[in-house]
Amino acid sequence: MRGIHLKNVRRKRRGQSVRRRLRQYSERPRLCVHRSSKHFSAQVVDDEQGKTLCAVSTCGKDARAAVSGKKKTEQAAYIGGEVAKLAVEAGIKQVVLDRGPYKYHGRVKAFADAAREGGLDF
Repeated sequence: MRGIHLKNVRRKRRGQSVRRRLRQYSERPRLCVHRSSKHFSAQVVDDEQGKTLCAVSTCGKDARAAVSGKKKTEQAAYIGGEVAKLAVEAGIKQVVLDRGPYKYHGRVKAFADAAREGGLDF
């Protein structure tokens, strides 16, 4: 049981370390990523105001129909394109990618590439 506890503590610390560096050096909004075993979600957050500017998830009604039957990497790419579309509509072009405790690999990389193609700069 102690091993699981330490794993979770390390994961939380890794995510906080990434976020701390992003907040210190950037005035841009954060593009936050959350990845679970089944779903993928992303949101654009303005830390100065403490508000979420736009968010998309595979759990949402619109996205659920669009991602059904796709692989997880394809779902993440779809979410990247959708969040980029919403952010550009809101007037946001430049963001900072907050990958949290996740490696920049697989679903997170597919998401980031799709968001860049959608018009976001990071």
